[in-house]
Amino acid sequence: MIPALHKKGSKDAAFFHTLANIIRKGAMDKIFKEIIKLADVSSFSKNDRIVQGVINSINEKLICQGEILPSVNRMIKELRFSRETIVKGYKDLISRGIIEAKNRRGYFVSNYNTDQTLNVALLMYHLDTFEEQFYRNFRHELGKNINLNTFFHHSNIEIFETILSQIKGKYGMYVVAPIPHPKTRGLLDSIPRNKLLMFDRYEPLDGDFSHITQEFRNSSFEIFSKLAPKIKRFNEMIFIHSPNSFDPKEIVQSFKKFLKKFQIKGRIIAEYEPGSVESGKVYFTLDNFALWQIIRDCKSKKLRPGKDLGVLSHNDEPAKEFIGITTFSSDFSNMGKMAGRAILNKEKIQLTVPMILYERHSL
Repeated sequence: MIPALHKKGSKDAAFFHTLANIIRKGAMDKIFKEIIKLADVSSFSKNDRIVQGVINSINEKLICQGEILPSVNRMIKELRFSRETIVKGYKDLISRGIIEAKNRRGYFVSNYNTDQTLNVALLMYHLDTFEEQFYRNFRHELGKNINLNTFFHHSNIEIFETILSQIKGKYGMYVVAPIPHPKTRGLLDSIPRNKLLMFDRYEPLDGDFSHITQEFRNSSFEIFSKLAPKIKRFNEMIFIHSPNSFDPKEIVQSFKKFLKKFQIKGRIIAEYEPGSVESGKVYFTLDNFALWQIIRDCKSKKLRPGKDLGVLSHNDEPAKEFIGITTFSSDFSNMGKMAGRAILNKEKIQLTVPMILYERHSL
């Protein structure tokens, strides 16, 4: 039967051979584009561009396990790199177990799982206690086979911009706590959406991307409402909030709405004056420095939180639990775990994390 179909089979074989070559050429062109894109990263050597470009191509599924990579000669022609540079790049990939060389046939993808070489950039506000909870659980969940570099922008948009420009193109995933600022959207546009995981605060961006973020407006209003009977036991509620701070503005809006709806006397002050704590007040703050000063002043004036006055804080942490401060907070430990799992499993995650009220004796 095979000889009888030989003539027709030859035409079919030629057609599919031509089609395969066209598809292969398209894949090769995309690999070259991935490598060329990395030219913008000033700290990348030509060898780094080859290695990371091939890894990016595999992660983007531009080339699959078992498929052939561009030959050394083709790489020389398209990239104008030296033979030594290209061979070194391929050898680095071989040593990582990502590709293999087959005698006289070329270089092939041997492992589509590049987790062992995945570099992750974590860009945070600062290492406050609750963000440290995120970091520790995130680091633990990623395991030892993933490289994690951590950066801090300290709510400073210039630092945020500088860090993003320095790490652009160097990482397989970017886990970012964004700053609420008009420039943030444009700065984050430099990160491919499939390589971005936003956490902590949510900033709207074009495209589909992963996020594990908090919601402040409705959640904080619900918390205030639940605490209303206890707050009404006191004469006034004071929210310590600087208008120049990066505290979520939604909490300020919810506080004002709460006072009006429940007809509670209250006000916002820009900062707490040491020694000014008074009996009959409820003090609410997102600032830990102000919180600890209030507790210190209560001790010196022999005022009892929960009895003589009320104290409410945002973002829970072990120290607040230990001394009995009522707080409301997202679970940063669980956020870190979920972010780590999403990256390990290459899964998209889009989650708004609920606020949790921790009622203790300070209110």
